[in-house]
Amino acid sequence: MLHELEKAIGHSFRDPSVLENALAHSSYANERWHNSLRSNERLEFLGDSILGMIVADHLYRNFPDRPEGELTRMRADMVCEQSLALIANKIGLGNYLLLGHGEERFGGRNRNSILADAVESVIAACYLDGGFEAAWKFVTAFVLSDVPVAKLHNVDYKTALQEKVQQKKNQTLSYHLTGEEGPDHDKRFCVEVRLNGSPIGTGTGTSKKRAEQDAARAALEGFVK
Repeated sequence: MLHELEKAIGHSFRDPSVLENALAHSSYANERWHNSLRSNERLEFLGDSILGMIVADHLYRNFPDRPEGELTRMRADMVCEQSLALIANKIGLGNYLLLGHGEERFGGRNRNSILADAVESVIAACYLDGGFEAAWKFVTAFVLSDVPVAKLHNVDYKTALQEKVQQKKNQTLSYHLTGEEGPDHDKRFCVEVRLNGSPIGTGTGTSKKRAEQDAARAALEGFVK
């Protein structure tokens, strides 16, 4: 079954268990093994860093006339949840995910957050099985093939907010986790962004990083009003 996925990915795994691990959602690991450490979350952590580095290197080398802020927004657009979910759909990744009964019942195979996390896990799996070249080939084929040169599809709200407040001197932004909701396999984080210690926006997301982006978006909308 995984042979078809390997063809779509473009990498034949010497150790198929690494790929299987990349497909195991935390809901599946908790139900089957009662051990979330056997899920793909650790691979997701590694894949996120590998993906960010490869994309940053590509943008730095190929867009020497773009300032740091624009490169940051371009990278954010390319590695955001929506972009990664599109890649997952392109290779049919959702069909191979190992999900718990709850996630299966409520459409986890089509949930963007789960698909995006799985793509990062697959990148890490390629890296662990075939080295940096294997990870680079995957990112080049599926991520770098669509660099948003003309128009950014998704905004890096944190960077945009930072640039907004830096128009005045001595401004300090900080993000604070204010709460967590839901079970481990479907947790939502609540974050508050503060300007010079005063709350200016709140947000939620399936990770702290996404909750911070949502809080920054809310803050920017507050500036516009």
